[in-house]
Amino acid sequence: MTQQAHPGKPTRSVPNPLASGGVVFAGVLMAVYGFLAILQGISAIAADDVWSHIGSYVYKINLTGWGWILLIVGAVAAVTGAFILKGAAWARAVGIGLAALSIIVQFLFLPYAPVWAIIMIGIDIFVIWALAVYRPEWGDAA
Repeated sequence: MTQQAHPGKPTRSVPNPLASGGVVFAGVLMAVYGFLAILQGISAIAADDVWSHIGSYVYKINLTGWGWILLIVGAVAAVTGAFILKGAAWARAVGIGLAALSIIVQFLFLPYAPVWAIIMIGIDIFVIWALAVYRPEWGDAA
């Protein structure tokens, strides 16, 4: 890593442009995922015919239970995504935790929507990476 010296300011690393753009993309993805999970949860709570009915499943939560889980995780993810876009430092840490929780939830939801769950797991992995490697710039105030 290269270091840049600025008079009167501490030495800092040159930011990774991929990570800088990635955190904005991660915030957008998290906000959109939150809204989609809310809709997915509402659909599951309403016992919509969109979801396949599976017989025996190791994790004994009915479709309505999954709907409430998705609704709650989605609402928190949408709010966290909005705060990531605003630059809140706490939102990055919460976003990493939520993306990890989302991986677990989507894994457990695999029998109901396997393709969607696998896509969401991949997106969550990207979100974790983008939020973990991003280091915000020092303030430019003198």
